[in-house]
Amino acid sequence: MSTFLPFLSIGTPVKTILVLNGPNLNLLGTREPAVYGSATLADVERLCQEACAAHGFALDFRQSNHEGVLVDWLHEAGRAEAAGTLAGVVFNAGAYTHTSVALHDAIKGAGVSVIELHISNVHAREAFRHHSYLSPAAKAVMAGFGVKGYGLAIAGVAGLG
Repeated sequence: MSTFLPFLSIGTPVKTILVLNGPNLNLLGTREPAVYGSATLADVERLCQEACAAHGFALDFRQSNHEGVLVDWLHEAGRAEAAGTLAGVVFNAGAYTHTSVALHDAIKGAGVSVIELHISNVHAREAFRHHSYLSPAAKAVMAGFGVKGYGLAIAGVAGLG
């Protein structure tokens, strides 16, 4: 996250919402459209930009296929939230949701407010998707609303403040 803070027209700093996307989300629109829909990650970013603007937030939107990068970004987010420049994180960790103790520990250790997000209803899918290592560290969990869930999760972050 940059240290630049956008300002409203009256000069008040605007907090940022960080939207993190994990592995394979760069394939949205082409990967299993029957499960994930036809929207691309660029479409999701536009949706998030609109939702953030509607709630008076700036957007920082990122995607990585690498677990360590996601850990680093959560640490960065914790520092930004502690400094008062970040409202919270919407986090679609993809498959790392079901495997990563490191991401769980990063959320807790950084003290960052996270809403865990899933495009599909993971509980209606394979059994291995029913367990989340992130849920115990998250403020809330959103699943099954398709990419519209991103906007709902951003509204949820707005409600945390």
